[in-house]
Amino acid sequence: MDRRDFLKLIISATILTGTGVSTRKDIKEAYFYEKLDNKKVRCTNCPHECVLGPGETGFCRARKNIDGKLYSLAYGNPCAVHIDPIEKKPLFHFLPGTTAFSIATAGCNFRCKFCQNYQISQKSPDETFNQELSPEDIVQNVLYYRGKHNISSIAYTYTEPGIFYEYMIDTSEKAKKYGIKNIYHSNGYLNEKPLLRLTKYLDGANIDLKFFNEKTYQDMSMGHLEPVLETLKTLHRQGVHLEITNLVIPQVNDNFDEIKRMVKWIKSNLGRDIPIHFSRFFPTYKLTNLPPTPVSTVERARALALNMGMHYVYIGNVPAGHPGENTYCPKCKRTLIRRLGFMVVENNLVDGKCPYCGTPIEGVWG
Repeated sequence: MDRRDFLKLIISATILTGTGVSTRKDIKEAYFYEKLDNKKVRCTNCPHECVLGPGETGFCRARKNIDGKLYSLAYGNPCAVHIDPIEKKPLFHFLPGTTAFSIATAGCNFRCKFCQNYQISQKSPDETFNQELSPEDIVQNVLYYRGKHNISSIAYTYTEPGIFYEYMIDTSEKAKKYGIKNIYHSNGYLNEKPLLRLTKYLDGANIDLKFFNEKTYQDMSMGHLEPVLETLKTLHRQGVHLEITNLVIPQVNDNFDEIKRMVKWIKSNLGRDIPIHFSRFFPTYKLTNLPPTPVSTVERARALALNMGMHYVYIGNVPAGHPGENTYCPKCKRTLIRRLGFMVVENNLVDGKCPYCGTPIEGVWG
C-alpha cells in the first residue's frame, strides 16, 4: 500500500474491531518496571502497579511478563487510525481549526462502565484488527500530508494512551524533532516518573476528570481519584497546555455539590484559565439503563463554573451551534471563536489576544 492509498484508508476509517491477530512479530520491552524474585515483575507504569508472574498479562491487557521481563504488546500495532479535527479531542484552546493524526491501540487501565470505545479499550491487542505502523511511519505520513490536510499534531487518544506508553513516547520524540505537536487525551492514570518523561515531548493534553468522588471512581472505573489529580497538577506544573473534560452522567455524577467541589479544586490548584468541558452522556456499554444527560444539566454546570470565576467553560455533545461551544473574552465578554460542532466558523483572535479589549487568552494559538 502506497502513502496515497494509506491516507484514503485513514480518512475514511471508522474504529476497526474484530478478532484478528496483529501481524507484528516484534514486541517492546517496557520502559518502567521492576524485576522481582522468581521471574516476577512489577509494572510501574500506572498506579495499578501489577505484579505479574511469567506468562501473566496486566490489568490493562497490554503488558505481559515474558520469561521474567515485562513487554508491551501494543507497540506499532494501532487498531484505530484517523485524521480528526483538534476540537474533537476536545481541545478548544490549541491551534483551532487544525487536524490531528490520531492513533490508539487496544487496552485500557480503567474499566469504565460507560466507555464509548469499549470495543477496543476492553480488548487486548491480539483481539483487535490492527494496522502495522511504526513511529517512523506515523511521522512520515504526517510530514507528507500535513500541508494538504492542515495536520498540526499527533494525538494519542480513543483508548488510554498510557497503556501504549512506549509506542507513544517513541513517536512523540520523533515528531518533536520535526516540529509536529503531540497531544495526550487520557484518563490521567499514569505514574509520576513516566509522566514526567512524557511531558518533555507533550504540547497539549485533555484529561478526563471523570468524577470528583473516590467511591464513584472505584465503582464505575476501577480506578482512584488522587492519582488523576496528581497528573493534572504535574501537567500544569510542567507547562503542558491543559484542558479538562467531565462527562456528566445522570444519577452518577450530576450532583451539583460534587461539581462545585471539583470546580473549586481546579480553580485553586490549576487556575481559572484552565478550559473545562462538561459533556453529555449517552447510554452505552454497561449503562444503557440510564437516560441521556439533559442539555439543561450541562448548561447549569457551565453556569456554575463561570459564576465561580472560571474563564473558559464549554459544553459538549449538544446540538451544533449551541452558545456553550464558543470562546468568549473573560473581560469584555465578546465572542472570540464561534464553533459549529467540531468546525470553527469564526476566529477573531489576534496574536492570542482579544481584538476588542486586548486581553490575552490562554492557549496555543500560533
